[in-house]
Amino acid sequence: MSNELRAPGFESMPDPMLRAEALAAIYPQLAEEGVIVVTIMGAVAVELYNLGHRHSFFYLEHAMGLASSLGLGIALAKPENPVVVIDGDGSLLMNLGTLSTMARYAPANLTHIVFDNESLLSVGGFPTATSTGTDLTGIAIASGIPTVVRADTADSFTSAVKTAITGPELTTIVAKVAAIGPKSFHMDLALLENRFEFSRYVRSLSQSV
Repeated sequence: MSNELRAPGFESMPDPMLRAEALAAIYPQLAEEGVIVVTIMGAVAVELYNLGHRHSFFYLEHAMGLASSLGLGIALAKPENPVVVIDGDGSLLMNLGTLSTMARYAPANLTHIVFDNESLLSVGGFPTATSTGTDLTGIAIASGIPTVVRADTADSFTSAVKTAITGPELTTIVAKVAAIGPKSFHMDLALLENRFEFSRYVRSLSQSV
């Protein structure tokens, strides 16, 4: 495909869904006023940015594994606002302890989406542990996350995200996707400015009670 980057060796699922299409399906919910979104860098950030950047989107740079930790802190500080973390399997595997920490505090306004493509796509396509059997859904359940959903289709993923964002408890959604990303990882956005605009947006929201 001329406009896509495909990692080698992704054969564990027939016709897995595309992450870009999954993001497009939930973009209306992510773009709603008051919803705060934190993503990892790389393909996820580029694909979300290409759908339409908002000041409420933060693309976490040079801190692989910590999007969920940052999202947890924001969710605890802003309990009146839905917080969505968009993670990846490689990122989550670097910080598995975040699942037990999230479960301990269990903010009801936090939705943790994990796109599992069994690959470190953004840095060369090296396989991750999920390609050899590590089950992130099972780890999340064992960590005590109240609601854990595995989504293998676009419909099940979209439904799970909509329910989680408006739902009553912390939810982790593990979505199996193809190891395919954008051909270019360029974003026409200064990431330092992204930090400033995101911070201004979060501070502008109503104060926690």
